[in-house]
Amino acid sequence: MDGTGPGGRGPTPVRPAALHLARREPEPKRVVTTLVRVLLLNASHEPLAVVTGRRALVLVVAGKAECVLERSSATVIRSPSVSVSVPAVVRLRRYVRVPYPAPPAVTRAGVLRRDSRRCVYCQGRGETVDHVVPKSRGGTDSWENCVACCVRCNTRKADRLLEELGWSMPLVPGPPRRGAFGRLWSTEDADPAWEPWLAFAA
Repeated sequence: MDGTGPGGRGPTPVRPAALHLARREPEPKRVVTTLVRVLLLNASHEPLAVVTGRRALVLVVAGKAECVLERSSATVIRSPSVSVSVPAVVRLRRYVRVPYPAPPAVTRAGVLRRDSRRCVYCQGRGETVDHVVPKSRGGTDSWENCVACCVRCNTRKADRLLEELGWSMPLVPGPPRRGAFGRLWSTEDADPAWEPWLAFAA
């Protein structure tokens, strides 16, 4: 064998291994379900907990929960026999009673979420937090004394009381109604897709 082709036309071309590899189908991206977070609702649609993607899938496959909201960007778990999309929100089929714990700690994120990011004084966009009774005049960092406020109203109010300005609030502020979900009220770590259910817990 001298490596010549039929009729002595020269060496037979050999395809590089890279060409064969290029034709292979790309392997599906592996998803770490323990890093995917899913909102778990009670049967009453009340936020109950945040669980891993794996836990959410186990609940759904076992018939203990149902998918309420799919993810906008599909996160798919594949096995030799089935492909399953990891949901964003699941709901338990049976109601679970939970004890009512203490209200969550007061934070900027929690106050803005409780007040739907609306200024309590003018109903504009609330981007800051105002102390109804200024701290310089004895006010505290409490749910009853902290409200969402726009920059303009916050600047105008400064360290004065509402009576001194002739201002009023439509509602008396207080802690979120559902303390069982307090950790997400206290941080900015909530998935934006969960907002409709977090508002339910307000």
